[in-house]
Amino acid sequence: MLTKFETKSNRVKGLSFHSKRPWILASLHSGVIQLWDYRMGTLIDRFDEHDGPVRGVHFHKSQPLFVSGGDDYKIKVWNYKLHRCLFTLLGHLDYIRTVQFHHEYPWIVSASDDQTIRIWNWQSRTCISVLTGHNHYVMCATFHPKEDLVVSASLDQTVRVWDIGALRKKTVSPADDILRLSQMNADFFGGVDAVVKYVLEGHDRGVNWASFHPTLPLIVSGADDRQVKIWRMNDTKAWEVDTLRGHMNNVSCVLFHPKQDIIISNSEDKSIRVWDATKRTGLQTFRREHDRFWILAAHPEMNLLAAGHDSGMIVFKLERERPAFSVTADSVFYVKDRFLRTFDYSTQKDTQLIPIRRPGANSLNQAPRSLSYSPTESAVLVCSDTDGGSYELYVVPKDSHGRGDSVQEAKRGVGGSAVFVARNRFAVLEKSTNQVLVKNLKNEIVKKSLLPIATDAIFYAGTGNLLCRAEDRVVIFDLQQRIILGDLQTSFVRYVVWSQDMESVALLSKHSIIIADKKLAHRCTLHETIRVKSGAWDDNGVFIYTTLTHIKYCLPNGDSGIIKTLDVPVYVTKIFGNTIFCLERDGKNRPIIIDSTEYVFKLSLLRKRYDQVMSMIKNSELCGQAMIAYLQQKGFPQVALYFVKDERTRFNLALESGNIEKALESAKKIDEKDHWYRLGVEALRQGNAGIVEYAYQKTKNFERLSFHYLITGNLDKLSKMMKIAEVKNDVMGQFHDALYLGDVRERVKILENVGHLPLAYITASVHGLHDIAERLAAELGENVPSLPEGRKPSLLIPPNPVLSAGDWPLLMVSKGIFEGGLDDTGRDADEDYEEAADADWGEGLDIADVDNLQNGDISAVLNEDDDDVHPENDEEGGWDLEDLDLPPDAETPKAASNARSSVFVAPTLGMPVSQIWVQRSSLAAEHAASGNFDTAMRLLSRQLGIRNFAPLKSQFIDLHMGSHSYLRGFTSAPVISVAIERGWSESASPNVRGPPALIFDFSQLEEKLKAGYKATTAGKFSEALKHFLAILHTIPLIVVETRREVDEVKELVIIAKEYVLALQMELKRREMKDDPIRQQELAAYFTHCTLQLPHTRLALQNAMTVCFKAQNLSTAANFARRLLETNPSNENQARQARQVLQAAERNMKDATQLNYDFRNPFVVCGATYVPIYRGQKDVTCPYCGTHFVLSQQGQLCNVCDLAAVGSDASGLLCSPSQVR
Repeated sequence: MLTKFETKSNRVKGLSFHSKRPWILASLHSGVIQLWDYRMGTLIDRFDEHDGPVRGVHFHKSQPLFVSGGDDYKIKVWNYKLHRCLFTLLGHLDYIRTVQFHHEYPWIVSASDDQTIRIWNWQSRTCISVLTGHNHYVMCATFHPKEDLVVSASLDQTVRVWDIGALRKKTVSPADDILRLSQMNADFFGGVDAVVKYVLEGHDRGVNWASFHPTLPLIVSGADDRQVKIWRMNDTKAWEVDTLRGHMNNVSCVLFHPKQDIIISNSEDKSIRVWDATKRTGLQTFRREHDRFWILAAHPEMNLLAAGHDSGMIVFKLERERPAFSVTADSVFYVKDRFLRTFDYSTQKDTQLIPIRRPGANSLNQAPRSLSYSPTESAVLVCSDTDGGSYELYVVPKDSHGRGDSVQEAKRGVGGSAVFVARNRFAVLEKSTNQVLVKNLKNEIVKKSLLPIATDAIFYAGTGNLLCRAEDRVVIFDLQQRIILGDLQTSFVRYVVWSQDMESVALLSKHSIIIADKKLAHRCTLHETIRVKSGAWDDNGVFIYTTLTHIKYCLPNGDSGIIKTLDVPVYVTKIFGNTIFCLERDGKNRPIIIDSTEYVFKLSLLRKRYDQVMSMIKNSELCGQAMIAYLQQKGFPQVALYFVKDERTRFNLALESGNIEKALESAKKIDEKDHWYRLGVEALRQGNAGIVEYAYQKTKNFERLSFHYLITGNLDKLSKMMKIAEVKNDVMGQFHDALYLGDVRERVKILENVGHLPLAYITASVHGLHDIAERLAAELGENVPSLPEGRKPSLLIPPNPVLSAGDWPLLMVSKGIFEGGLDDTGRDADEDYEEAADADWGEGLDIADVDNLQNGDISAVLNEDDDDVHPENDEEGGWDLEDLDLPPDAETPKAASNARSSVFVAPTLGMPVSQIWVQRSSLAAEHAASGNFDTAMRLLSRQLGIRNFAPLKSQFIDLHMGSHSYLRGFTSAPVISVAIERGWSESASPNVRGPPALIFDFSQLEEKLKAGYKATTAGKFSEALKHFLAILHTIPLIVVETRREVDEVKELVIIAKEYVLALQMELKRREMKDDPIRQQELAAYFTHCTLQLPHTRLALQNAMTVCFKAQNLSTAANFARRLLETNPSNENQARQARQVLQAAERNMKDATQLNYDFRNPFVVCGATYVPIYRGQKDVTCPYCGTHFVLSQQGQLCNVCDLAAVGSDASGLLCSPSQVR
């Protein structure tokens, strides 16, 4: 059984396949009807209006309808497109067992536990016939697929066949009066629409199911007596033909296979059985662990079956339908109807070659599974699953073409799979020993090879090589040298397709395709939701493959797409140009013509063959949103531009590719405010002042326009803007323009007009316009504002722009292939250049004189025709130079087109200093200074195993900021950063870059160390801890010059580490007020840290005191002895130690047991603070060297808070001298 789809749900009682779509209805014992797509494996819809189990369900053959019947005595007709129940048919008085649509008439037949069968007209929604006669529950009723018959099965142990011919005549006949009269009588005296034709008796118990053969006059039935019976009928009688025994419990459903000569039955014994209908023997049994089977359904068109059981349903096939085939250069060999055939691609002629042994029909799935062909010897290997895997070797006689009836004895053998590996050698897989047997054409073993991996199939991989497949990987194995040439992790591979030149291979799995090269180096992977069926390579190196529903392509970079939709699955054998040759499931060869434009176009783009791309764009209709999106995504918006007719899309693509001229063309056609605004933004980004001006004018955006004139220094137009603002009554705009121009009189006038007399007075008097000031003072009278004393006024006026008017200089670049070839203006390049020289965007757009305009007449200025305001048409009339009255400081006009040398070419960009620093150095500090934090972090991780960079963040930022200085440029220009180098001198060559200056140096650390010592002596442990941690966090970013200094840095790490550990333990001890034992232990460990002598003495005194108080006299005495050995200069310390010794000698005992043995050398774990004695295993921090117990492996070091404990690291690198 080949399971195609499986669901988990409540018990399934009814099933129905859709005739066209890949859908199946399942009605459940819970009252829900599910609609599944078995190809995609998804639940499409659920219908739950029935109350109680739904036992029957059926799709209509052509309408979007299905019918269901349930234990609520209701028959419901549903429309699946509208997702709702259309109507309910009421009439049955008990559970409804089955419902079915008639294949032709608008009828539904239903069987019920009320012992009747009813036929309904679903168009008139009435019951047209009631079939009575059974005297127990009717378990099923179905129409005959062709004739006017109904078969029913009942628990009264009979199967009945009913003739409904009269009902058909009544439905179809013309309504003449005589007929109608007789019909009335018939209705009155009890109708004879349906009569019992036969009653089939033979079962000993209730019959659960009966069904017709699709073409022959046969009926099959299954009953509670565990038997399946076959019945035959003719015009007059029906009789039992045979009984199939084998089920161990009630047979719940049975039917004839629509395509093959077999019967399928299922039962409450948890099995499905397949029987040979002609020999009437059992072929196969499929069992489930815990689920009883209830229902079977066969697909009306395809070779699919479905079965419902206690916990869901399965959709399955009994046999593979893929023909076995092997492709050679110009033909394909394949097996059809137990003959080996060949199809020649050039002549498209199909020839029968030789008959192939009929497999024993005692089992399914014995058909050939694969073929392998050796063209030089015309030998064919046919592999099948017979006897657990076997092969047959045939040699095709040269003269047998066309006859194909000479029976030939094949050479046979057992083996998982067999393939030719050379002209006259083939390899056979022996699974039991995992070896390959190489045989000659006489079927004699020539050589044996053990395989490198547990292989379950072998495929050809070039002469002398095999591709071996395991569950999760494939390898290429060389049989001569017995070595692996390539290895690749994959999902389970089903088929292998090599390209013509054997350079590429496609590995097909159920839902994915992996493309690799001949050494199995991975190129790309594709995933499909629908099952992948076959594939072949075309001449361009594109892989064409089929799924159940589509022909698709896969480009070398993994991009894929659909070429064509399929009605039925096909198997691609060969591709010639635009023709794909396929094998269908019934063994027919079929050429399919495809349109390869799309994938050839994408391939040309991918391979940068732009000439091909160009010709395809010009000659083909490659339009569509998908193609435009593809070009955009791949970074070719300028190409997409030439596909698009829609102006809005053109505009967006033109902006994206920076083609301002094309964007302008589109903006004019669209002529919407939003598009003009976006055009202005892009033009501003490109420094194209003329278009910015034009766009602002089109959107009537006067504030932006005024500001634009200000920054380009176009004061004439700015004064015109001021007049426009006045005409429009835009006071604020007018005032701004007056400010930009530095026009004081205008400002005073505006302030006065709007009634701000005090402001007008101040402005006039500050700027020395005394006549106006006096006039205003008279008007203000008492309210004249006072001016501040002793201040010197100055005129507020913006600075002159550095670059006045005109566009930004552009670099000369050669036109891209697309711009050159695709421009739809068919002009010469020279002509193009001439015009470009003339179209000076800068001065093009004069706003007409507005002095003599009346208020409200502004529209005359702004709504001039487009041509007048076209940036390329100067109002002066282009080259009419007579009336150009140029002021002396005006911008020099552009040179004519022949003066090419004047084109500004920007200097080539040098390498940034920060990049030079990074290239030359492997010191983390220098990488951080250059701003390359990620490489600095990688270096620290590699050198010191640092994993936590949070404590270093501020140092990184300080280093970066500290190695650069910043200079102000022009007002509108960005700040210029200048790199500061270490050890720079004026005599140094300007071209040689030194390393970056760093803000951290060793002397700072010595200061911090002294501060730490001082805080420790004073007992300020938290402060001291901060100092020592700061040292540990700065050392990774220190750079020193000499080897001696490197040793000092390393020594400093150890000192800081010892202090951090000691201080952490002491702070921890102070927290533990209620645990005297742990307090004593921590005080004792403190004395074993390597500290300065005064600090060691303090630690010993501290430990001695703590232990003495806790009556641990022996341990206290040890600390006293060690304290006296240091010759303490402080007399108090010495005296106290001697007193403790005397007291302890009287009673040398410890009150409590401590985890502390001073005789055994140890180090303290930095995380758990327990001793690690000599000989015990431990792990260390790769940076600070603190020891830890093994369980801390991989954790963050508690001491330095930077590195991961136990990780690999190369060591501290802090000087260029270490690298040289």
